[in-house]
Amino acid sequence: MLMTGESLSKAEAKLMNPVVLAFVGDAVYSLYVRNRMAVCYKGKPADFQRTAGKVVSAHSQSAFVEQISPLFTEEETEIFLRGRNAKKGAKSKNADVAEYNRSTGFEAVLGFLYVSGQTARIEELLSYAPEEFFTPQQPINAYKP
Repeated sequence: MLMTGESLSKAEAKLMNPVVLAFVGDAVYSLYVRNRMAVCYKGKPADFQRTAGKVVSAHSQSAFVEQISPLFTEEETEIFLRGRNAKKGAKSKNADVAEYNRSTGFEAVLGFLYVSGQTARIEELLSYAPEEFFTPQQPINAYKP
């Protein structure tokens, strides 16, 4: 599912700033969510956008990482903690500080796995997301011309 380019060694990836890893992980997760929705469901782009926004929010990521963190390897746990505890340049608009920090840790893990070429592990971890997580939400008052 994920495009791969040149990979770094695990040792090189570990040396990266955890916020940079989270930057990459955010894109990886967003692409995964959008691809899964587009391939598995029929719907309008607006429905997909609304649902994707909820799934990739710090609140949802924080809840999901609570479920899958016991599955992390020791190395992934280390990256998660580095990402969670890193000083960030921005604040979340819609999540509390703890949720934002956990979501940054989760994104750092995904970024680390991606830049080190471990896309199969990304797929494995994300496969634990419940299917309803990705089901497009129908708008209550849809616009009808």
